Amino acid sequence: MATNSPYKANSSTCCVDLQRYVPAYLTWTASKLSRGASQCYLKYFDLGIESWRCLVLLAIDGAISAPEISRVTGMDKSCVSRCFKSMLEKGLIEFSVEHRQGRSRLAVLTEKGRDLHDQVRDVAMERERAFLEVLSKTEIDSLLRMFRKLHEHLPAVELATQKFVVQRFSKRRSARGYA
Repeated sequence: MATNSPYKANSSTCCVDLQRYVPAYLTWTASKLSRGASQCYLKYFDLGIESWRCLVLLAIDGAISAPEISRVTGMDKSCVSRCFKSMLEKGLIEFSVEHRQGRSRLAVLTEKGRDLHDQVRDVAMERERAFLEVLSKTEIDSLLRMFRKLHEHLPAVELATQKFVVQRFSKRRSARGYA
């Protein structure tokens, strides 16, 4: 077996070698970063991590719809809707109607929302600085290039996964109704 394989032999079975399995490190790192940020933002700003993600996009775009936030972040649409509801109740956003489509509700930051965004942004940037301080500028640039490349490649991963599952588990697929 190749030395860079994420699988290792364990008696008569093979298992994932977690020391080499990239999705595990990505998941663990993202989960721990999110959990730490969420605890901090809730404690000091009464703001959940999902609402923070919405605030970031609102600050960048000026006005944005729930479906667009869902598309960009990968958050479930119902989660974004709950965030919008909570943010509206706290006076962080208001809604306007998209003139091009005539019926899309766009969230817009209020002054209170912008102030909160700016405070949390400073904490988020400090968290990023502390997280990346073990890397050189060249390493950070390389890491960002690699993450962008991997992110852009995700649709191909989904297609390859579907193809693999259909070929390998077609009997299960039809029995369980997977498409």
